[in-house]
Amino acid sequence: MADFPRFSNRLPHRLALLAVLAAAALPSTADARRGGYNGVWNVTFATTRGNCSSGYSVPFTVIGNRVSSAGGGRVSGRVNRGGAVAVRVSVGASHASGGGRLAGMAGAGWWSGIISGDRCRGTWQATRT
Repeated sequence: MADFPRFSNRLPHRLALLAVLAAAALPSTADARRGGYNGVWNVTFATTRGNCSSGYSVPFTVIGNRVSSAGGGRVSGRVNRGGAVAVRVSVGASHASGGGRLAGMAGAGWWSGIISGDRCRGTWQATRT
């Protein structure tokens, strides 16, 4: 019973620390309105199902709420104030769509499509350069 008061004295400090860390990890709405996601994002794709190659990277550009190609293929999409992103990519007869989330200098999500005639899906990770 002697430890209980000591634990309860630390609990508010731990909760406050967790709240500060959680708030720091989330992008603010004000940052998103000021172009908080603007820049070139290097997106690396991994295949989790299907016979498509894995590990290739494609640069995307974000300006405001629009996502476009920074080289290699046609890319179109949107990112909202909270960082939710939806994109469509096409290169020749291959095409894929995906979604996920950007936050700070990184992002992650899923994709699916037809690549060189094979139906595939997987995940992606992005870093802002």
